[in-house]
Amino acid sequence: MRQCTPRFELKSTQTKFPAKFIKDGKDANLFIRKFYSDDIEIFESFFILLLNAANKTIGYAKISQGGVSGTVVDVKIIAKYAIDSLASSIILAHNHPSGNLIASKQDKEISIKIKEALKLLEVKVLDHIILSPYKKEFISMASQGLI
Repeated sequence: MRQCTPRFELKSTQTKFPAKFIKDGKDANLFIRKFYSDDIEIFESFFILLLNAANKTIGYAKISQGGVSGTVVDVKIIAKYAIDSLASSIILAHNHPSGNLIASKQDKEISIKIKEALKLLEVKVLDHIILSPYKKEFISMASQGLI
């Protein structure tokens, strides 16, 4: 019988990632914007912000980058990052290059799908932030009761 060796391992690594307390969508918006660059007006990109039980940041991950009006989000990749980092909660984030700050049907559906999947792993989805490239405007789907 052949022994199965995992491709990935869980280990603690000290990093200089800032442990910032996130209390609301405004804090999340300001922190997450640091991961976007000039292409925020061109490509739709999806990120997750990973938090510990005290709502302090422990990491982030770029999940996908798409075109001008959409990007593909794989729930398994999000779950992997959440588990590998031992996150207690996450905040979803993506941008709308058009500047439109209305959550689409697809935005709502993927948020619920991710929330339900991570619930089984005891990882909370606290919010889904949609960023506009203009004037640092954003919406918090949690504060609008959409997640």
